[in-house]
Amino acid sequence: MTTTARRSRRLPEPGERPDREERVRRGKAARAEAPRSGHAEFTAGSDRGDPLALLERQGLTRVPELLPIRYGRMASSAFAFLRGAALPMAGGLARTPTSGLKVQVCGDAHLANFGLFASPERALIFDINDFDETVPGPWEWDVKRLATSVEVAARNNDFSPKERRNIVLATVAAYRRAMRSFAGMETLDVWYAHARADTLTSLTDVRLRGAQRKRFEHATGKARTNDNLGALGRFAGLHDGVARLEAEPPLIVPLRDLAGGATDLAALEQQLRHVLHAYRATLEPERRVLLDQFRLVDVARKVVGVGSVGTREWMLLLLGDDGGDPLFLQAKEAGPSVLEEFVGTSEFENSGQRVVVGQRLMQAVSDIFLGWVRIDGLDGRPRDFYVRQLRDWKGSADVETMTTTGMQAYGEVCGWTLARAHARSGDRIALAAYLGSNDTFDVGVHAFACAYADQNERDHQQLVQAIASGRILADAGM
Repeated sequence: MTTTARRSRRLPEPGERPDREERVRRGKAARAEAPRSGHAEFTAGSDRGDPLALLERQGLTRVPELLPIRYGRMASSAFAFLRGAALPMAGGLARTPTSGLKVQVCGDAHLANFGLFASPERALIFDINDFDETVPGPWEWDVKRLATSVEVAARNNDFSPKERRNIVLATVAAYRRAMRSFAGMETLDVWYAHARADTLTSLTDVRLRGAQRKRFEHATGKARTNDNLGALGRFAGLHDGVARLEAEPPLIVPLRDLAGGATDLAALEQQLRHVLHAYRATLEPERRVLLDQFRLVDVARKVVGVGSVGTREWMLLLLGDDGGDPLFLQAKEAGPSVLEEFVGTSEFENSGQRVVVGQRLMQAVSDIFLGWVRIDGLDGRPRDFYVRQLRDWKGSADVETMTTTGMQAYGEVCGWTLARAHARSGDRIALAAYLGSNDTFDVGVHAFACAYADQNERDHQQLVQAIASGRILADAGM
């Protein structure tokens, strides 16, 4: 494990930080370099890489037997394909104009990567919830991926062109207005800003009524049941009086079923305890004390998501005082961000640390067990992981069942949330000045979203045809 940064950070010297007027001038000057209307541009280009070849390249570092699940999930719809195609889209985004104003970006800011989770104070918070691709980069790329995901999801739900346009414009406008609001706030107030579940409706111009409000209330109520006790009942059972993770191959495979025998299993279990100790060192001292009150009892490989399928993900069951006092941790493999090919190598040698630092920069509050580690995998190769709780009041929206009103409200909340995340690490005053008060930027991004949604549909059909021809193996049932 290493926590060494490749490039050191430093605090600005007194007088180095520009004043507000200079930051406003910087934002407005960026319009000359990248006109706001120019964000409509998207051209695939003859040199655009084959999207399936890019996906197969990613697959070279993943668990081979899990790749058919990934392709099967991505083939299910154009929206599912977009979720798994962060690398092909990154190549497209790299060809578009940028203002030169950088922030810590999510790198994969689509609709399904926002959701609910618990704060350490046990409040239900809405925020970005996936940071596998996070790096410093152009803020526009996050906004465009979010807007494109709205357009693709709206097409998937058979909304009319006018309805889709209204929803995308509302999402981008929410980002723009929020950034202008954050530009007028004190720095600490921006850092403390967050979206509680019980105040989400105040962040949108849409008023949810009747069945839509009941659906929202059901989602927040369900999130509160997605806790460690619920996970114990869902994923574990008693074996000879001891709690053990249940097998659901290929989605959940206990370590005992992956090991070659009792000797191998004992060696692996010992290795995992060393891993847990190394991960422990990345936690704050008081959280190490908390972790030390639990003991590791079982581990399983788990498959989650769409784009992440094939990466190595481990579910760790720890128990506290008794069998009814569980803690579930998730160790998720972290490789280089798909954006690093276009923005430069991360300053962090450990990709797990890259994810953790990015998450802490962008989220209003983060999991108290968030940490990272480097380990030798089952194949003997060193791999980076980040660790967090598997379930802690986590909840997500069902995008495919949203009405037009519901998707617009959700898009606006996501736009506000993304702006708040960018305002924490970027120059919010320059960004607000660049965006301005009219809808020029919104209209440009809407045009981009439509153009890339067309490209995404072509890429999706290419995958479907490759599966039909036998070029790519896919499991549609997983």
